Amino acid sequence: MVRISAIFIAVCMVLIAASLGIVVYLRFGFTGVESALVSLAVLTALAVYNVVSARLRDRAEASDHISSLSRSSSDLARQLAEFGRRLNAMDGKVEQVLDRSLATAQPLAAELEELSTLVKQLADSVASHELALGSTGAKRGAAPATAAASAPTVPGALPDADFVPAAAAASSAPVIATPEPTIAAFHGLDRDGIIALVRNAVETNRIDLFLQPIVTLPQRKVRFYEAMSRIKGEGGEHIVAADFLKYAEAGSLMPKLDHLTVLRCVQVVRRLLLKNRDIGLFCNLSGATLTDARFASLLEFVEANRAIAPSLVFEFTQSAVRAMGPIEHESLAALAERGFRFSIDSLADLRVEPRELNERGFRFIKVPAALLLNRAGAASTDIHPADFSDLLARFGIDLIAERIENEGMVVDLLDYDVRFGQGFLFAPPRPVRAEALQGVDGEAGTGAGKPELAAQSTSAGALAAAAAASESAEARAIAQLARTGGARG
Repeated sequence: MVRISAIFIAVCMVLIAASLGIVVYLRFGFTGVESALVSLAVLTALAVYNVVSARLRDRAEASDHISSLSRSSSDLARQLAEFGRRLNAMDGKVEQVLDRSLATAQPLAAELEELSTLVKQLADSVASHELALGSTGAKRGAAPATAAASAPTVPGALPDADFVPAAAAASSAPVIATPEPTIAAFHGLDRDGIIALVRNAVETNRIDLFLQPIVTLPQRKVRFYEAMSRIKGEGGEHIVAADFLKYAEAGSLMPKLDHLTVLRCVQVVRRLLLKNRDIGLFCNLSGATLTDARFASLLEFVEANRAIAPSLVFEFTQSAVRAMGPIEHESLAALAERGFRFSIDSLADLRVEPRELNERGFRFIKVPAALLLNRAGAASTDIHPADFSDLLARFGIDLIAERIENEGMVVDLLDYDVRFGQGFLFAPPRPVRAEALQGVDGEAGTGAGKPELAAQSTSAGALAAAAAASESAEARAIAQLARTGGARG
């Protein structure tokens, strides 16, 4: 349409210019050339006038559009301001509603939390009573002569005391009774004398580290080791943890013993990782260590060795985990932030909260095979033991069956989908040679600035050996550790 009007105007201007040229030629006697020049001049004037008028018209239209846009923008700004005011008013009302809702629900939440705590305490009390009743019945029905006559003839029948780790039953302080006469190292000593003997053994570094493998099922390939501490008596005999831990607790020796155990476990893990990057080590700790004033030095030590965190698992007893308070939880959180994982052993029942344990960094639970196979005499959980492994797996926790003594247990545990096993059937605990505890490269610097651990490291001879270690010596130490620790690759 615009193009047609422009053509029409152009034709009109040509006709007007031509008419004027003809008029001046015929009327005023102009020559042909002069008439043509007059026509051209008129045509040019008309064209200039048309262009100028079109520009003015376009400018007026653009000005009108700009004014309209300006008015629209002002209207939009006013609408946005109104919407913002309404939104702020709605936010204030929502906050008021939330505050009222929280104020109403807070008393209910506090009551529910208190009720949950009471229910847990009731469940723990019932479990303790059941365990106490079972222990009383077992003591009344057991005959000493029968126990003495059942001497072990195979590795699977060795005493259960060998299975007790270095920090087992750390948080539950049992009543110390008169020492049994069967423990030769304690013969003729009273309670204070035994505590003094244990203290002297810890301070003079007469603590030997034993390793027992944890294998995969059914392949029976070594995947982890558990470190166990045993005291060496005056006559050279070893005292298992079940016999001396209660006296170490009474003498407040558990933190110092755990510090020495952690130091040695770090050295052993470094040795094991030189041969197999997939190997791991369980190191037992007591609840008292988490609340001890020297825990900061232990935390600094593991911080310096956080590179091996995926291969070092700190293990606590079930009673210690249940007795943990805010301080213990903060200490566990500090260890978890540095990449370390945790395990629970010495289970008396299967009443656990896998979701809560997963949130606190627990990735393993060790259950006695007899308890898992429901051979302990009473039901220990509302869930069937066959479903216990699947329940833990849903929350990222691996189940380890311990104290496996015969092949029949292995067959039954495979039906329960148990992935890991530990016991005398696979290998008994074996001592780690002194040369295997010598420091590897860089270990001398990990104890710097940590007086407690540095002193223990010096007493163990780890730092002195680290400076003189060579590649050939390390290879011999690894081979020796494999022979003595039951490693199978």
